[in-house]
Amino acid sequence: MADDQSTAASGLTIPPDVQEKFGDLVALIIASESMNTEERQYWINILPIMTPEQIKDLQTILVNEKTQLAAIDQKYAKEIDQMGQAQVTAQTEEERRRRRDERRSKEQTHRAEEERNTEDLLKKIEG
Repeated sequence: MADDQSTAASGLTIPPDVQEKFGDLVALIIASESMNTEERQYWINILPIMTPEQIKDLQTILVNEKTQLAAIDQKYAKEIDQMGQAQVTAQTEEERRRRRDERRSKEQTHRAEEERNTEDLLKKIEG
């Protein structure tokens, strides 16, 4: 590697002058989820020869990509949260149903026991 170039942790070779002049755009290129390493390197390499209009268009595309991906992530996070809430609600309802059933069962057992005790008491009185 030449002294006038630096290598980012992403494995890209970014000349210092390109990093200095196009730092924000280089960051967008590195962060782009739609490019592989070779494509990122290609765009970094041609930045110095791109026209201002091309640079603006590339930046617009990458900012739009970032914004759209963030919106998608937020939408799915909200849906996952809602699904999580629905699951918690379902679990809560199931727990309540289970407790009601247990209580009903205990009440029936208690009622049957009281009836037996009442019958036993009546037999003692009659006998």
